Amino acid sequence: MSRSGESTRKSTSGLGLGLDPDRLREALSLDGNKPDSRALPDLGSPVSPLRASGPAHTSSSSSSSGSFTGKPAAASASASGGGAGRRSHSGELSGSGENSPTAAEGRSFRPGHRRSGSGPLIFSGGSGGGGSTASSPASNVLPAGNICPSGRIGKTGMAPRVAARSDVLGSGTGHYGHGSIMRGGGASVVSGTPRDSAPGSLSLQELTRAGNEHYKKGNYAEALRLYDRAVASCPDNASCRSNRAAALIGLGRPGEAAKECEEAVRLDPANARAHHRLATLNLRLGLIENARKHFSLAGHGQHTDPAEWQKLQDVERHLGRLTDARKMADWKSALREADAAIAAGADSSPLLFASRVEALLRLHRLEEADSTLSSSPKLESSLPSSSYTKFFGMVTNSYIYIVQAQVDMALGRFEAAVAAAEKAKQIDPANMEVAMVVNNVRLVARARARGNELFKSANFEEAFIAYGEGLKYEPSNSVLYCNRAACWSKLGQWEKSVVDCNEALRFQPNYTKALLRRADSNAKLERWVECVRDYEVLRKELPGDTDVAEALFHAQVALKTSRGEEVSNMKFGGEVEEVTSVEQFQAATSVPGVSVVFFMATSNQQCSQVAPFVNTLCRRYPSANFLKVDTNESPLVANAENVRIVPTFKIYKNGMRMKEMICPNQQVLEYSVRHYSL
Repeated sequence: MSRSGESTRKSTSGLGLGLDPDRLREALSLDGNKPDSRALPDLGSPVSPLRASGPAHTSSSSSSSGSFTGKPAAASASASGGGAGRRSHSGELSGSGENSPTAAEGRSFRPGHRRSGSGPLIFSGGSGGGGSTASSPASNVLPAGNICPSGRIGKTGMAPRVAARSDVLGSGTGHYGHGSIMRGGGASVVSGTPRDSAPGSLSLQELTRAGNEHYKKGNYAEALRLYDRAVASCPDNASCRSNRAAALIGLGRPGEAAKECEEAVRLDPANARAHHRLATLNLRLGLIENARKHFSLAGHGQHTDPAEWQKLQDVERHLGRLTDARKMADWKSALREADAAIAAGADSSPLLFASRVEALLRLHRLEEADSTLSSSPKLESSLPSSSYTKFFGMVTNSYIYIVQAQVDMALGRFEAAVAAAEKAKQIDPANMEVAMVVNNVRLVARARARGNELFKSANFEEAFIAYGEGLKYEPSNSVLYCNRAACWSKLGQWEKSVVDCNEALRFQPNYTKALLRRADSNAKLERWVECVRDYEVLRKELPGDTDVAEALFHAQVALKTSRGEEVSNMKFGGEVEEVTSVEQFQAATSVPGVSVVFFMATSNQQCSQVAPFVNTLCRRYPSANFLKVDTNESPLVANAENVRIVPTFKIYKNGMRMKEMICPNQQVLEYSVRHYSL
């Protein structure tokens, strides 16, 4: 080795630039290989090691032009190896400084690590007339490695920095080292948006800086787009992956963020920041074992807030109680514990949402179960690969598909149920509970399909048997009970039809088909009280169904007739009837049922605007009797009813005035008509 090389090597050893070429890439990784001794910042923002280029800091033995750029402030003594200040290693890029979403922690080089290959380090001389000095290494010297395209970094640790000078081994912003050529981009960033003369030529540093700016402003979608480009340019960079995870968290996609963090810790197993973020994400996803593992890898006590450990313990406790409740089929307790675990911190856990759905299903709250299933995170993008652990004895993803299959089957979506069950079996083929559910779903779907074919061919007795076979495997399936009730109805077995409808409604209380079928069967049995009750429920569920309205009207007439009441004046449907005399008004409002009276004036603009809606209500609620009184043409009626302002509405039921409304809006008017006409 030459004397100059020895001199250079000795003078730089105090700076921690090292002599071990095999440890170069490790020392230059963007996030560092060991957790920083300082507490980590909030991990809900990108882990960006790219700091904004600050003022150049020079050592006492060099001019300003020979200083590093983009590094934390350091005393002159540290530049010569004697200071205790913290420095960024040479592979760390600069971004937006302390105001970045989370700037990377500075790291000191460990003594004895070698900078680069066999050649001597090259330093730029100061502009003030001095030659190169050992205490001021040039900022544009890079270690040996692969040739990278302009503005790109090919591998972790091959990170360009903006040169303080352009007079080393050439001109411009080209950076040269032993066996390496890396050319920096000439782009600038304006208001957080990259600008470059050549599309697609932005450097990793510029992409990350722009992404950080958008992240700070809450523009997570745009930040993600830029981080995606950074990952594409440097797919093996752990910090780029971690930044992308932060943007995904901001967009409410924690499962995908967890997958990115998994990739980050695979690329850099010592990255405490990525481990911590992955731990918090696993906690939100309800994956307690994974969360505990990564909290430990992040450094228990050094980087973890005690409140996070408390959250983990709370979720774990509720999960244990949930497991016990499920074993005992205590579904009320299971629902309570699932809700408690979600509230404790596992707010994005598809497992806990599935547990909640299962409990609601067993409690026969099918509509709520279905809505919960629809609003829960989509499975394909929710769980990281490490989620393939056991949950209630089943692989987690398999359990979620099993719950989905059971809800689909309960609501009559048999094809979807079979598809979900098959996915569960593919994931966990050896599990006995999964195998049993898959077998039941197949048999029930097959029985229902067979029954439907027989029913369509008018073979009602065989169809009845087929539906019964399905009920052997799923005795709480309301759809099969309702279909079997239809067979009984076609066979004239009204009593048996009512019994099966009762079973269907026990498992699904608002099942409209079962209500219609039971109301019709009760009508055949002349059980008018039960018939009217079912039709009234259906009118609330289906307010615009004229068939239901007419069926209710005829059931009401039949009920009154069976009691010996007067029904000759009752009518169904028709147009709004105009009333011109007090006698006509009294007769019209005294008939059985509901009468809606519209007091109006032709010359009044508000009355003209509401009149078409009154005609719509007349068609929508045909069981009610609609009347109108023109106060200008029939002042005696208006005076007798003490009407001074138009439009005014009055509702009568069986001759008694129930409600009066002056200038109501359409919503209030329809609500009142619906309320009293049912």
